[in-house]
Amino acid sequence: MSSEKIKIIFLASFISFLHISINAQTLNGIVLDENKLPLQKVNILNKTKNHHTHSDDRGSFSFEGVSLGDTLQFSHLGYVTQLVTVEDLNATLKIILETKSISLDEVIIAPNSNILSLIADIDIQTNPVNSSQDILRKVPGLIIGQHAGGGKAEQIFLRGFDIDHGTDINLTVDGLPVNMVSHAHGQGYADLHFLIPETIQKVDFGKGLYYEDKGNFTTAGYVAFETKKKLDNSTVKLETGQFNSHRLLGMFNLVKSPKNNAYMAAEYLLSDGPFESSQNFNRVNIFSKYTSHLSTTDKIGVTASYFTSKWDASGQIPQRSVDDGSITRFGAIDDTEGGNTSRTNLLVNYDKILDDKSNIRSFMYLNHYDFELYSNFTFFLDDPTNGDQIKQRESRMIYGVNSEYRRSFSGKNMNGSWQAGISLRQDQSKENELSHTLNRKETLNQIQFGTINETNFGAYLGTALNFDKWTINPSVRVDYFDFQYNDNLATAYMTLKETQAIVSPKLTISYNQSNDLQLYLKGGKGFHSNDTRVVVTEITEKTLPAAYGFDAGFIWKPTSKMFLNVAYWYLFLEQEFVYVGDAGIVEPSGKTQRQGVELSYRYQPTSWFYWNFDANYTYARATEEAVGEDYIPLAPDFTLASGLNFQFDSGLYSNINVRHIGDRPANEDNSIIAKGYTIADLNLGYKWDAISLGIQIQNLFDSEWNETQFATESRLQNEIASVEEIHFTPGSPFFLRASIQYNF
Repeated sequence: MSSEKIKIIFLASFISFLHISINAQTLNGIVLDENKLPLQKVNILNKTKNHHTHSDDRGSFSFEGVSLGDTLQFSHLGYVTQLVTVEDLNATLKIILETKSISLDEVIIAPNSNILSLIADIDIQTNPVNSSQDILRKVPGLIIGQHAGGGKAEQIFLRGFDIDHGTDINLTVDGLPVNMVSHAHGQGYADLHFLIPETIQKVDFGKGLYYEDKGNFTTAGYVAFETKKKLDNSTVKLETGQFNSHRLLGMFNLVKSPKNNAYMAAEYLLSDGPFESSQNFNRVNIFSKYTSHLSTTDKIGVTASYFTSKWDASGQIPQRSVDDGSITRFGAIDDTEGGNTSRTNLLVNYDKILDDKSNIRSFMYLNHYDFELYSNFTFFLDDPTNGDQIKQRESRMIYGVNSEYRRSFSGKNMNGSWQAGISLRQDQSKENELSHTLNRKETLNQIQFGTINETNFGAYLGTALNFDKWTINPSVRVDYFDFQYNDNLATAYMTLKETQAIVSPKLTISYNQSNDLQLYLKGGKGFHSNDTRVVVTEITEKTLPAAYGFDAGFIWKPTSKMFLNVAYWYLFLEQEFVYVGDAGIVEPSGKTQRQGVELSYRYQPTSWFYWNFDANYTYARATEEAVGEDYIPLAPDFTLASGLNFQFDSGLYSNINVRHIGDRPANEDNSIIAKGYTIADLNLGYKWDAISLGIQIQNLFDSEWNETQFATESRLQNEIASVEEIHFTPGSPFFLRASIQYNF
């Protein structure tokens, strides 16, 4: 080959390389909202080359492989999607996104995005939360029930679990843990009533045990609530309804600027309920939040709240007393049940952006909590003279700190991120008590009485690796527990102590066929800790019983107006927790396995109509029992929830929601059945610029249903022998309330 030809080839190669270098570079930019505040997790799609990236915590992004003339799409749920043609690769691109109503066609099925949580955001906007009980119902497949006068934490059902009050679901608010370990009423007790519904900005959730930053109780899944950092406007709202039910809400902007925001919210509720004996229920909530952007790299937030509640309750009543006419469905055998509780929270969070690729998030919290509950599950079974009323009481302090470091990286054929985190939590529960009482006044004898100190240290490491259409998320979590108990009923002082650690590996693999279809496979290990009093006194029981599971499914948008998620899942538990009504505690049981299929469907053909549909089927059994005696009490095998939502430009809105839970076994041999129910609720209202009027109807068709049910052995005062049968709390009858809201 002649030297001239070599020169020509070299020159052509150099020009080609130079052309690629000039036209395929790294584009830097920032995405802001209308208030010039940074927007995080904005999805940025290079439509020309079909590549993705996201904005970071300060709204910045660095997009490699961008050429002149490429079309970039900037999309974020709740904001107008913007298309931009790249005209300059050297200048920093500044994008400002305008807010808009959330719509389904904005959702892009992108790697590393929690698409199901985005769908929950749409559900909240199209059908806003109207009460504290509505909060958890935003999680597809989750059913709740109240059985103690409105003040006690709800009973939760998810993925074939009767989770009771939180034994197998991890709940947080702005990172603050809600679950109470070694609680007086039961392990994992999670009372969300301190959360004011109107302050919720986002509901993040995940089913299963595949999340390295979620620790204890994350077996059926987790729900992480995020409250608003700022208010669009101040609000006063008044609600009034049947059964002497009233609610007053106030939400007020204190500071509102591009760099600093502060607001306060408060609510007061009272209700007598539909019961023959008044519930005398009232609740006070006070919530405040301050957020400050100290600089482009530093953000600090302070959240403080106070909650207190008291109530009377008619308790769970035996079916036989209703059948023989001695009481009505809304009557009582012992109407001296009830209780009071309070919670004070202080949370400080600090976010620091270290550089273009890394940041660190930290928060610390302090919580003071009081609880006192009176119950009578068995009536006169154990004490024919005084009855079987029990008191459960505790006073608790919780201290905690969490910190996470996250760094993104990119290479020629792969990009991604990795994160590492640590957490420390200590619970000090003083005077944790279970006593036999009379008429909520006299303590007849103390069954348990002591002080609990439980410390949990956690650390995790995980990464997300993206190459071509694949994303792989391997991770591992380590938890260490120190359990200590001082029994105040013992004659001599002694600290009973046990320690144990558990390692939980996890792996998620997803394949994005396109922006409209994702296939995924998840597997991993999780756990729920045991009660400290069980750990230190019953050495044969597992301290940190593990759970193993996997999910396989797909997320698909067959059209821009439709969304479909289908999954098959399996879960094995080394130890089940079973609620024991006569003792009012949750005790360890044997091994169990669950498997099921779940379906979520959303359809939004127009801007004013939205349909949500969720169905779940589960097969749940104990693995160490004989066939026919291996049913898991109260484990639901079929649940369904659906809603039709209408929001017109005129200001008129309406939605009707239906929830269903099928018949399920109430005991191990399925000889006692907890009856299922189907309930419909209706919301109707009209919004002007500043005023909104609304009507909410619970149980629209006035169905007769049992909200919570248990198979309990009890004896009435006039009975010679005990009877085991369904004991239930009746669900609300037709319940109408109206509201008026003023925004300013």
